[in-house]
Amino acid sequence: MDEFGMGSHSTNSMHGAVVSQLSTDEPISAGGSSGGSAVAVMLGDADMALGTDTGGSIRLPASYTGSVGYRPSYGMISRYGVFAYANSLDTVGLLAKEVKPILEILVDTKLDEEHDPLDPTSLSTASRLRCAKMCPPALEDMSRLTVGIPLEYNIVELDPLIRKGWAYAATALEAAGVRVVPVTLPSTKEALCAYYVLAAAEASSNLAKYDGVRYGVRGEHGDAEGHTLYSEARGAGFGPEVKRRILLGTYSLSSEAMDNYFIQAQKVRRLIRQDFDKVFRLDNPLYEAAQFDLSDMDAETDLQDKKGPPQVDFLLSPTTPSFAPKLHDVLSTSSLETYMGDVFTVPASLAGLPSVSVPSTVVGSSLPLGLQLIGQYWDDKRLLKMSERLKALMAEGTPT
Repeated sequence: MDEFGMGSHSTNSMHGAVVSQLSTDEPISAGGSSGGSAVAVMLGDADMALGTDTGGSIRLPASYTGSVGYRPSYGMISRYGVFAYANSLDTVGLLAKEVKPILEILVDTKLDEEHDPLDPTSLSTASRLRCAKMCPPALEDMSRLTVGIPLEYNIVELDPLIRKGWAYAATALEAAGVRVVPVTLPSTKEALCAYYVLAAAEASSNLAKYDGVRYGVRGEHGDAEGHTLYSEARGAGFGPEVKRRILLGTYSLSSEAMDNYFIQAQKVRRLIRQDFDKVFRLDNPLYEAAQFDLSDMDAETDLQDKKGPPQVDFLLSPTTPSFAPKLHDVLSTSSLETYMGDVFTVPASLAGLPSVSVPSTVVGSSLPLGLQLIGQYWDDKRLLKMSERLKALMAEGTPT
């Protein structure tokens, strides 16, 4: 995995890059940061593997390797034992070849019911009961479901073949009886910027304890009073990408930049969560149900009736804007370009919502295509069941 889970291609490791051999030409990216887990699953070394997802680190490897990647609702599965990267975003999830074993694990072990007192981000038992009461126990017949297509996800940079596969998935759902409607999530355009401000800020705080005194590498050349201990420990203990994000986070938390960056990013995060709550049929069980004013919505939003736009059970989008890149290209690409790979995964992460990457194929590419389904908070079981149905539909045919 990438060091401290920081990366989109599993190249930031002291052991070297994780390699995917899906392409016969040359090695390609396995995705990150949990690329090793995805490769282990696809090689058959494990039936199921753990991963950590901060901004897409389970779903990106799933998309690039053709596996199933599940990011649960924030606070559902215990994070005890995980070295924190960004506390308000980190989740522990699962990767497998199929959806069914992930769903069985969730149901059989009752992961959604168990509070872990050793994890401060684990949702309390009372909150879990309240969330469970507000979520339907079973997935309805396909004809009673509505799936939304976020218009903001149809970006210029989206690979034409991925756009074709996305459209085919929507058509396949419609043919199965699902109602498919366009929806708008206006704040999505600012999600990537907000994510990298917040994640880096939390990382700089969380990793401050690795100072060579309490944790981390102790410097060998410090003087008797330890004047250079701290700088040596930080320099020797962190790789380039981790150092980069610590510096970004430290700056955004500085007194001169906090109001313009960190505070603004928190406001954007709240808007992103509200955008999701507006389009989902289910209310968010963590917040009081709110009646959204139509005047707050984008002027171009299509209305279903005088009450507002159509509301959906799930959202469907690509997992990544491009297919798995060649490893050689990744290693020569700037960090800023690499960050763009998270553009479709970070909105759900910022809102704490469950999401699943389901593998598919498209004529014209030998590499797998990842399709992402997003559900309302704590609607994980229905989301996994819907993902299983989508995977089955996509297996029946390939878009041409």
